[in-house]
Amino acid sequence: MTGKFEKVFGGIKPAIAMVHIGALPGTPLYDPEKGIDGLVEDARKDLVALQAAGFDAVMFGNENDRPYELKVDTASTATMASVIGQLKTEIVVPFGVNVLWDPMATVALSAATGASFAREIFTGVYASDMGVWSPDAGEAARYRARLGRSDLALLFNISAEFANSLDRRSLADRARSTVFSSIPDAVLVSGQITGEAAAMSELESVKAVLPDTPVLANTGVKHETVADVFTASDGCIVGSSLKVDGDTWNPVDADRAAGFMNEVRRARGG
Repeated sequence: MTGKFEKVFGGIKPAIAMVHIGALPGTPLYDPEKGIDGLVEDARKDLVALQAAGFDAVMFGNENDRPYELKVDTASTATMASVIGQLKTEIVVPFGVNVLWDPMATVALSAATGASFAREIFTGVYASDMGVWSPDAGEAARYRARLGRSDLALLFNISAEFANSLDRRSLADRARSTVFSSIPDAVLVSGQITGEAAAMSELESVKAVLPDTPVLANTGVKHETVADVFTASDGCIVGSSLKVDGDTWNPVDADRAAGFMNEVRRARGG
């Protein structure tokens, strides 16, 4: 395990739950009648349910800001900071952030809120629903240093959702190269879209070439698959499976969340 990752999660295989903040001001699905107060209250309900279920960490993301952008409006980052700031005293587990799909905004939000970890697509070149996608890991890592957050754990999603990699190397080779050239604190393996699982063979192949780097399943982990995921990897990030009816866009279902963590505890042997 890398130092930053282990400092955040204490050496366990973590189950990290998503708090999907509602659509933000300036985006097509924003609800001005509910306003910022509505965003805070909805996020609070999900946060309370997830912490009560016993998740090891939570991550705040803007999945509702469809259509997604590669460079987000400043208002999006500012509003996420406001929402998280208003909930800060109620967060009792480590938390992370993800501003889709903008590494620089994600690092900035981490610095503004005191997040312990950040998830993004930091490397690679992709043909995506948002156009050609070519993030700059060096720029993001240097920004982290300039903002005085060298302690911030960066979780590199190496198989972008809503996209196809233009790099013809195998996923395992791309993962190995990413660790050599970009020194991520963890590597994440995803399915094709939010809520869709990566092939178990891909998760296993990445972990096989990265025995000393945390490798997590990033999408599509379900109650019935989490035990296998934890056998093949070092933890998971989960969102859709915890929602009412398993629908990404619904609020968190407290019973589904508690049931998921029961499966996690069994998978961890306690």
